[in-house]
Amino acid sequence: MDERHKPSSLEVLWSTSPLAGGNAAYLEALYERYLENPAGIDPAWRRYFETLPRVNGHDLDTSHAAVRDSFRRLARAPLAAPVAAGQLEKQVKVLQLINAYRFRGHQRAQFDPLEPTESEEIPDLTLRHHGLSEADFDTVFETGSLVGPRRASLREIVAVLEQTYCSAIGAEYMYITDTAEKRWIQQRLEGARGRPDYSPEVRRRLLNRITAAEGLERYFHTKYVGQKRFSLEGGESLIPMLDEIVQRSGTHGVKELVIGMAHRGRLNVLVNIVGKTPADLFLEFEGRMKPGTDGSGDVKYHQGFSSDIQTPGGPVHVALAFNPSHLEIVGPVVEGSVRARQDRRGDHDGGEVVPVLLHGDAAFAGQGVVMETFNMSQSRGYATRGTVHIVINNRIGFTTSQHQDARSTLYCTDVAKMVNAPIFHVDGDDPEAVLFVTQVALDYRMAFRKDVVIDLVCYRRHGHSEADEPAVTQPVMYRKIRQKPTTRELYAKRLTDDGVVTAEQAEAELAAYTRALDAGDTVAPSLVRDDSSYYPYRADWRPYLARACNVDIDTRVPLERLRDLASGLQRLPEGFELHPNVAKILDNRRKMAAGALPLDWGCAETLAYATLVTDGYDVRLSGQDSGRGTFFHRHAILHNQKDGAPYIPLRQLAPDQADFLAINSLLSEEAVLAFEYGYATTDPKVLVIWEAQFGDFANNAQVVIDQFISAGEQKWNRLCGLTLFLPHGYEGQGPEHSSARPERYLQLCAEYNMQVCVPTTPAQIFHLLRRQMLLTCRKPLVVMTPKSLLRHRQAVSSLEDLTDGGYHTILPEVDPLDDAAVKRVVLCSGKVYYDLIDKRRADKRDDVAILRMEQLYPFPEEALAAGLKRYPNAQSYVWCQEEPKNQGAWYASQHHVRSVIGRDTPLDYAGRPASAAPAVGYVPVHVEQQRRLVAEALGPAP
Repeated sequence: MDERHKPSSLEVLWSTSPLAGGNAAYLEALYERYLENPAGIDPAWRRYFETLPRVNGHDLDTSHAAVRDSFRRLARAPLAAPVAAGQLEKQVKVLQLINAYRFRGHQRAQFDPLEPTESEEIPDLTLRHHGLSEADFDTVFETGSLVGPRRASLREIVAVLEQTYCSAIGAEYMYITDTAEKRWIQQRLEGARGRPDYSPEVRRRLLNRITAAEGLERYFHTKYVGQKRFSLEGGESLIPMLDEIVQRSGTHGVKELVIGMAHRGRLNVLVNIVGKTPADLFLEFEGRMKPGTDGSGDVKYHQGFSSDIQTPGGPVHVALAFNPSHLEIVGPVVEGSVRARQDRRGDHDGGEVVPVLLHGDAAFAGQGVVMETFNMSQSRGYATRGTVHIVINNRIGFTTSQHQDARSTLYCTDVAKMVNAPIFHVDGDDPEAVLFVTQVALDYRMAFRKDVVIDLVCYRRHGHSEADEPAVTQPVMYRKIRQKPTTRELYAKRLTDDGVVTAEQAEAELAAYTRALDAGDTVAPSLVRDDSSYYPYRADWRPYLARACNVDIDTRVPLERLRDLASGLQRLPEGFELHPNVAKILDNRRKMAAGALPLDWGCAETLAYATLVTDGYDVRLSGQDSGRGTFFHRHAILHNQKDGAPYIPLRQLAPDQADFLAINSLLSEEAVLAFEYGYATTDPKVLVIWEAQFGDFANNAQVVIDQFISAGEQKWNRLCGLTLFLPHGYEGQGPEHSSARPERYLQLCAEYNMQVCVPTTPAQIFHLLRRQMLLTCRKPLVVMTPKSLLRHRQAVSSLEDLTDGGYHTILPEVDPLDDAAVKRVVLCSGKVYYDLIDKRRADKRDDVAILRMEQLYPFPEEALAAGLKRYPNAQSYVWCQEEPKNQGAWYASQHHVRSVIGRDTPLDYAGRPASAAPAVGYVPVHVEQQRRLVAEALGPAP
């Protein structure tokens, strides 16, 4: 032995004990002990393990998983020859090099079609970093968990790693905590060396689909010069990608795909994937409406469409969702629609309905709703069992460059790592790499039921729109783009060089596609004209198509049925222990059902749900505290005080009842409300309710209210029966916990697009909820729900109020006044009514009548006229509200009142003065304001 080299204890063990024996188990156990407690092993072993290089800053237990794997492999392998001194150290370093490529190979991958990845050295990917050199290239090592031969030369190992992780695909997945998922991805990527050998038939289909993508854009560019279309040029590989998702999903047994996307490339997807007839699209380019179109309509690149497409596994229904220009907001809308479709099919594992979301790179990184949607992806009430995300990465946001200003992360897709979603970056100019990544991504989603992201790195051949000049702000980028052949040209040449097609065949295919467009024919392949297999799962909206509908619906329920349901709501499992406060509430509800106590809000609301679920209507209620209720009034979910187990009486009323689901949502308004909108637009027979913790928290979801809830029917003919519960009322809780901003909803009201109601009694909420489902139309319902009125001594109803009557848009005077003696009529809505009537009674005023406006839109002019006829001697009319003058219902409703009382009859205002804030923050000031506005409303005593 060379005296200059003293062997370490590790080398001695390796050279004297074959790993085919029991030492393999010993080595693995020793390594595990080191990971758990480094101080607990022999110092010689500890010193060695401490010299192992870390990978990308990850802890040793993560980065050395491959070391443990190699121990197991070596233990099973026969000992071919004695191992030279020092060989073990290099063997472990090779395993570390393999792991380094898995972690960081994407940073050197060549997936940018405009410029190669910068040559900045990635230390972890160098031989030197791992104590290796080119002198080791011909040495044969164990390959550990690397897919392929168990032993290979270092030269061969590096070549495989470069091919797999540093070519046209950059894979990020080593942060995933589930080992099975990581191993699955490694098998797929390393087994194909990053690119399978596709048949000529597959390659010709790829060229066909890219030809269609480019052909449509060329056609638009020449026939409709300068018109906005938000071209897909530069990202044409999206079309074969979506085509593969549709076809491959069918082989997985998928029955429905729901696609959400913004405007970039939408026209191409409409025509080449979901089968919109080019002739219909050309009408929109020419400014003509398709016969039968009504409503306001929307621009062509916001439109949706659906069709049935034949796949090897049977027909797949593909729906492209409508979307405004608010980019990523369509994501949670699609997720809600998918969840509704899954629920309708009983598809609880997400194997039959799959969401596909297309994003822009700048929006994916910049829009907060993306994070909110990812956060919902695995939660109980919102999971859809995995979404395929596709980022159309133009590397620019309008004119904002990606690296300097668009984000603070390495990639635009980094937000997806929060849910351990694997991310595959791929060169959009390499259709075969795109196809391979698509197959891996979809298969991953179907195997693990989790989100996956494809980053289609491409470019934008024109500006943000075709009327834009992008070289003004990105001259260097656009100089490269204008010199660059198209994806179709590059791939056609590649297939020509490989002898798969001739140049003449490639050009002929483009010409044939153009002729089909000229004819206005459908050009999407494999469309199914009449898919009878989808009929049982198609929601029937025909009974709800009326734009206006009769609201005089019979919402009464027989007394005996109410008592039976109330009894069912009180039944608890044996041994179920309630919290004392909840037990008291349920005990009171027993008395309410017996008529011994008047009904409170919580009791009446729960009874409304009970009647609906036993009538066959599902109820879905979500919000941040909806199970219990923010104000401790609902208690739809009960919790056993012994073990915390939940119990939901509303799900236990009858064997054949519909479902009731109450969800305490994640702390999100925008994504959750958009999700519920998507759900409500997909199934008309579900009462879908979103409840804000406080009404003004809906501010965070204003885009959903403005662009979808209020205008979806007019723009896209999308019916929606979504209900919003927005707690509202001035109790001195300050600017952020007082107003649900009714003025904002009223400003959006027109053409009977929705309903805005302010119920003030338990019976009113009972009948209102039943009315919402029994109506022959589907309109959004915005309810200003109470806070302090939930337990107000006067805000009560009787059982008879539920068995008789219905929802009253105006509640008349309740005190026995002499109608002829009334000189003043006060109109109000909400909680202020109870302040007004208390003051009137205290002052013993019999000359003032108080009418409650329980529906603010559609404004009940006829009902108001009928109510005012009772007071023929009224000389003054007052609108009283708690909100400041520039807020609340005053400005939106006064013209309705004037049309009833007459334009020349004075209508006075009593309320807070105009204010920038919704309410004051000091209780004494609030109390004084409330006292003053009540006094002004009632006026001086006669």
